[in-house]
Amino acid sequence: MVSSNVADRRIGVIGLGYVGLPLAVEFGKKRSVIGFDINRKRIAELATGHDETLELSSAELAEASLLKFTSSIDDLATCDVYIVTVPTPIDEHKRPDLTPLIMASEAIGSVLKRGDIVIYESTVYPGATEEDCVPVLERVSGLRFNQDFYAGYSPERINPGDKEHRVTNIKKVTAGSTMQVADTVDALYAEIITAGTHKAPSIRTAEAAKVIENTQRDVNIALINELALIFNKLGIDTEAVLEAAGTKWNFLPFRPGLVGGHCIGVDPYYLTHKAQSIGYQPEIILAGRRLNDGMGAYVASQLVKALMKKRIHVDGAKVLIMGLAFKENCPDLRNTKVVDIISELREYNINVDVYDPWVSADEAIREYGISPVPEMKANTYDGMVLAVAHKQFSQLSESDVRELGKEEHVLYDLKYVLPSSASDLRL
Repeated sequence: MVSSNVADRRIGVIGLGYVGLPLAVEFGKKRSVIGFDINRKRIAELATGHDETLELSSAELAEASLLKFTSSIDDLATCDVYIVTVPTPIDEHKRPDLTPLIMASEAIGSVLKRGDIVIYESTVYPGATEEDCVPVLERVSGLRFNQDFYAGYSPERINPGDKEHRVTNIKKVTAGSTMQVADTVDALYAEIITAGTHKAPSIRTAEAAKVIENTQRDVNIALINELALIFNKLGIDTEAVLEAAGTKWNFLPFRPGLVGGHCIGVDPYYLTHKAQSIGYQPEIILAGRRLNDGMGAYVASQLVKALMKKRIHVDGAKVLIMGLAFKENCPDLRNTKVVDIISELREYNINVDVYDPWVSADEAIREYGISPVPEMKANTYDGMVLAVAHKQFSQLSESDVRELGKEEHVLYDLKYVLPSSASDLRL
């Protein structure tokens, strides 16, 4: 039996990225917490009060007086609740890559004790916690599931770069491997989640709920992207159409664009993988994924056509990509689809400069082999693509952006940063 009293629970958070750090900080304001990450550089920076993801300020980190950082798994041995917040990416074949999750489970298994609870927050397909992670915990620890130790699931709902929707004011779904554990997990999160919690009837239900949240958004954006392709061929302004349709009370306010990041562009593949493993071929979800994954190439082809129409020599042309992060006002480069535009333009032997005031140049080089330029130079470019709506770009006028171009150039506004009449191309 596991005690439902959470007062004396000591928490270990495994993975201190966009999800784990804000969670560890909130718990660290109220109880003893150990934040663990295998990245020693990350631990050293956090210990000095610096968060390179820019999710938390030094002052906010300092508020978590009961939070300690470590890269030594042995330091987690004193914990009795482990919360796993590691990434769940896809591989080059768009299949779920559970490697970080399995490695985290092995690490926890090495210090797991009787009565401990392991809670997973990483997005997975229904069944992954109990079918993939729990056997690892059992194998490494030698303990028995739901007799010696227990599991929980509470999917993350972090929105990187969003200073309004934070971990505490977003409702939290919780679940446990037994009814009593579910109560314990729910009570634990209720300590910090001011928006309240929703206790799901099972871990599989909570896993499914999480994975369809982003799948639903992905399919809806795919529909709008397809409409944009149609309207572009018809010579109709997509934004004007969406504004008109949006006057109806129940029209959903989605916009066309690139679908990248660690959630919307990845999570649907977890669900389709599970569906295919049980003999069902998902049609709509995969169709939406194919369409969204092709938007970078479409943008590049539209730009090339526009250059040709203005009789600008494509071979050797110089193009500026404004923004590399997967979303605005955020340094997160994970699965950014801006790289698809860059890759496609380079296929035409176009010279591409990338400028992004938010991202780390070292990370851009390490992840994508892209060296961002330190500044945007006037009278330099045959084409400019407003790819990410960073506030620095939103503050620019049409003339500010056009001054970057040569006398004859093309301005492509992917994010509706400028008025409709200000750009040569829009989605």
